[in-house]
Amino acid sequence: MLGFIKNLLDDNSKQIKKMQKTVDIINHLETDIKKLGDSELRSKTEEFKSRIDNGEGLDTILPEAFAVVREASWRVLKMRHFDVQLMGGIVLHQGKISEMKTGEGKTLVATLPAYLNALTDKGVHVVTVNDYLARRDSEWMGEVYKFLGLSVGLIVHGLDAQQRRAAYNSDITYGTNNEFGFDYLRDNMAISIDHLVQRELNYAIVDEVDSILIDEARTPLIISGQADKPTQLYYTIARLIPRLKKTEDYIVDEKARVVTLTEEGTERVEQMLGIENLADNMEVSHHVNQGLRAHALMKRDRDYVVKEGQVVIVDEFTGRLMFGRRYSEGLHQAIEAKEGVKIENESQTLASITFQNYFRMYNKLAGMTGTAATEEPEFVKIYKLSVVEIPTNKPMIREDNSDKIYRTEMGKFEAVVEEIVERNAKGQPVLVGTISIEKSELISQMLSRKGVAHEVLNAKHHEREAEIIANAGQKKAVTIATNMAGRGTDIVLGDGVKDLGGLHIIGTERHESRRIDNQLRGRAGRQGDPGSSRFYVSMEDDLMRLFGSDSLGGIMDKLGMDDSTPIDHPLISKSIENAQKKVESRNFDIRKHVLEYDDVLNHQREVIYSERLKALKGEKVHETILGMIESVVDKTIDMYAAGSPYPEEWDLKSLIDYSEQLFLVNNKLTAEELARLEKDELREMFQELALENYKKREEEIGPELFKDIEKYVLLKVVDQKWMDHLDSMDQLRQGIGLRAYGQQDPLVAYRKEGHFMFTQMVDSIEDDVVRYIYRINVVKQSEQPRQVSENKYAEDTVQKPVRVEKKISRNDPCPCGSGKKYKKCCGQ
Repeated sequence: MLGFIKNLLDDNSKQIKKMQKTVDIINHLETDIKKLGDSELRSKTEEFKSRIDNGEGLDTILPEAFAVVREASWRVLKMRHFDVQLMGGIVLHQGKISEMKTGEGKTLVATLPAYLNALTDKGVHVVTVNDYLARRDSEWMGEVYKFLGLSVGLIVHGLDAQQRRAAYNSDITYGTNNEFGFDYLRDNMAISIDHLVQRELNYAIVDEVDSILIDEARTPLIISGQADKPTQLYYTIARLIPRLKKTEDYIVDEKARVVTLTEEGTERVEQMLGIENLADNMEVSHHVNQGLRAHALMKRDRDYVVKEGQVVIVDEFTGRLMFGRRYSEGLHQAIEAKEGVKIENESQTLASITFQNYFRMYNKLAGMTGTAATEEPEFVKIYKLSVVEIPTNKPMIREDNSDKIYRTEMGKFEAVVEEIVERNAKGQPVLVGTISIEKSELISQMLSRKGVAHEVLNAKHHEREAEIIANAGQKKAVTIATNMAGRGTDIVLGDGVKDLGGLHIIGTERHESRRIDNQLRGRAGRQGDPGSSRFYVSMEDDLMRLFGSDSLGGIMDKLGMDDSTPIDHPLISKSIENAQKKVESRNFDIRKHVLEYDDVLNHQREVIYSERLKALKGEKVHETILGMIESVVDKTIDMYAAGSPYPEEWDLKSLIDYSEQLFLVNNKLTAEELARLEKDELREMFQELALENYKKREEEIGPELFKDIEKYVLLKVVDQKWMDHLDSMDQLRQGIGLRAYGQQDPLVAYRKEGHFMFTQMVDSIEDDVVRYIYRINVVKQSEQPRQVSENKYAEDTVQKPVRVEKKISRNDPCPCGSGKKYKKCCGQ
């Protein structure tokens, strides 16, 4: 009766019972499916796709599709899915985590939901922990998919963009979590639509889901590169700026914190740098603008101080030094160059994302592992993934012995070696799990002195890892490996090993996570095989030393234990479990902390990447830039004609100067004529002039070429500003923890300041896009001789450029005969 009530209340049992009904349907279909010839079985794929196109849901098709995959697997691999594997496939299709013990065939299980979901033609990603497993599984299970008419792709390190695109366009794509994540980031850095490799993130099945979504989630994926601000250029600009004269070469508006070059100043800079047109070189122009700000606006011992060779920002409100914070967009580097100190941050983050936020973008996410139940609260909270425990195909008969606890670490290792020698003498294979390479080498040395042949696993070489682990179940095999070793590779027992008790697992230390310990144990006892496990613990282990109870040492003293005497005491066993729970809780907090901060950036990332993709595809780029022009005009008017309805109180001269730097190119307005206008009239006039000038630019350059220029400028500015913003957010993140000392929640402060910085970045993007788009020139270069034979006569019809023997100054009469200065005519 108690068992009945327990099952009634057990949600997992309810789900298993419900899935059994579907399994029964699949089994009932097996007889009819077996009668089909190979071509008839293959034709089922097109039949299913047609049914889906006609509105039939995947859940309806599932029983027949699973029956088809099972039959194909038997014909191709001689592997028939067990009923519990069908259940695992159903759980994965439902977007949950299927917890299946080691050896239950998770690799084969994935073929069921992968095939079913691939029928929608939206793609399925099967994610593994390393390249070896991705390659192995894609080739092994790929035979089943190909037999049924589906294509299979593989994403591993070293592929070029064309190979990656082909792999992603396959029906089912195998790859590692790192490669999938980095491809997403690279796609959002692409400068051409042709460089994109991924398509919609539709459905992912994550193998060893706890390793990928839990253990590796503490560290975000980051693509770093050299900053677009070479050190030498900062120093060059820093030497050049002091030679410019205020008001003559540049205008400073300290109220608006803006500094702009005059036309004369632009010419001087071009002469000093030896370039023809400053506006044509966005990178140099950016450096000059930041150099001007550093020299004309940023004051030493007011805005910053130089302390021990570093430029440190001074908080404008508190006057405190803000260590770790840096000005964005290259301003900090420009100040460092101005002060003659070493320029830091010569590399910068180009793109980053956490695994949590990457995998949460999939329309449907599922995972499988042998150990997920202990982390279910985190899976539910972060990923909305519930865990379903699938029964084993055969009863689990592994014997898990109680821990042996020793006073000292050396006493523990001596006992470990003693047990290895004892079991090896009778031929029983032993797998020894360690936490570090150092401990592995120590045990290896001790075994060598005892004359015991053994293998030490180097986890860096995945091919070698699989080979060593695959042989770990043979007679007299002794394998020393890290606790995570060999996941994904079955340990098959050699002849006669079952009679010796199967594979014996020795854990030389309790891991900080119970789940990792369970993974090590799970290497033995697959598919009803015999096996055993035991963990050895010492009071000097990191887990016990850092998180164990202080009273344990006293208990062992009272018991009069020496180094070689083990103890089995309920209090100590409870202390180990409590210590592990403490660490698991701490690690969860760390991962949650990382995610909370990345969530702030993730919202911004989604906005930028979404708009960037539209620009990359050429969607409404022209309309976007027109909107930016309107926004910039409004901001400019508000900056210089705000706070008063009276024109005499407006800063009309600064308004004209600043507008000419952005959108009023060659419009000779005077403060006198503007003073006669109302504010709304002023705004309307500036909007009309800005749009009129823009239309002229489009006509001068030509509509088709102008489209390309618009897209290029928009992408270039967005990318540069976003990279600078990432750098600023990173600097903010590093120093924000100190806010806690001022009774301020660092996360709240990060959200607030991050939002403000993002708004500033968007404003800066608009300003720079408008500034560059009005000034960028198309330089027509003489055609180079074509190398291909079909075009060898084309040069006869190409109009050759006019040769100009003498270099034309910007202020010289234009050689075209228009009567205008060169800079106002062809030189424009």
